[in-house]
Amino acid sequence: MTGDNWRERRRALQEGDPAETRRAARLLDMLGTEDRDDEEIEAEHRASRLAAAREYAPDARLDEELQLRLTGPDTDGGGLRFQWGDALLEPVEHMISVAAGTPVQLELTGISAGSTVVHARPVTAPTDSSQPDALGAPATSAAAMGLGTLTTLLDAVESEHDIREWARLFDAVEAVSRALSRYELDLGVTWYDAEGRMRRARLTERGRRYVKRLRETKDRDQEITISGRVTELRESGLVKVKTGTAKNSPAYDVRFEDPGELLRMRPGLGDNVHFRVRFRQQLDSMGIARSTEYTYIGPAAEQTSLPLEP
Repeated sequence: MTGDNWRERRRALQEGDPAETRRAARLLDMLGTEDRDDEEIEAEHRASRLAAAREYAPDARLDEELQLRLTGPDTDGGGLRFQWGDALLEPVEHMISVAAGTPVQLELTGISAGSTVVHARPVTAPTDSSQPDALGAPATSAAAMGLGTLTTLLDAVESEHDIREWARLFDAVEAVSRALSRYELDLGVTWYDAEGRMRRARLTERGRRYVKRLRETKDRDQEITISGRVTELRESGLVKVKTGTAKNSPAYDVRFEDPGELLRMRPGLGDNVHFRVRFRQQLDSMGIARSTEYTYIGPAAEQTSLPLEP
């Protein structure tokens, strides 16, 4: 039975046709498919096609496909609003690229109903036109590796588990989460790989709230000494201090809460200075520093002047 026929029977069940409800219920019970959804049925069809193809070509593979299912108050019509596409599609591509550790390009292949379902596939290098499409995809593509990591991470986010091992992915996931929240959308990710396997995950309101909590920051302060040469001065109370003479030497923007104090010091460009400063980091729950600032506290004990290059 095709996926369309399954959907017709499900629709009849939902609409409450008594006779059709009884017939569909008996059939589903007999076949043991009452818990299967469209994605699982599609995965079985793909696996069957691959098995049949490998009877004749043992190295046959399927075309990879990514499905993004958007659900929310305005998705019943099955259309993709332009503002959703602008806000979501590029961040999703970036998220998969970060997960893969290499750029992954995706191209849109269609939109279908069932809420709003976006169909996409990885952009692959051209292959010999004499070969079947099913033989063109690599056994394990960058997209497949990225989606494997990403679906595992999204499952952890939805379960509110510790996700610090995926800290490098957090900013990309957070960008997608913010876009979904803006339009009150939930995201379902389903990946069909070249070997007939399926991976899927969701990012719902629960996961988005968890991401937002992880993004909240707390301050961590410590007192440090910065010694170096003044390379920039601003009347607003900011001094740039470079700690060495090499081009790549660290430089710090030290802010004076009272700009008048800086004016009274009368520092000049090139002067050696020794500042006690409050080093403040704003850290999120992932341990990622979201901002840093250096605030002048007072003069430090004078140290030996930096050696200047001849």
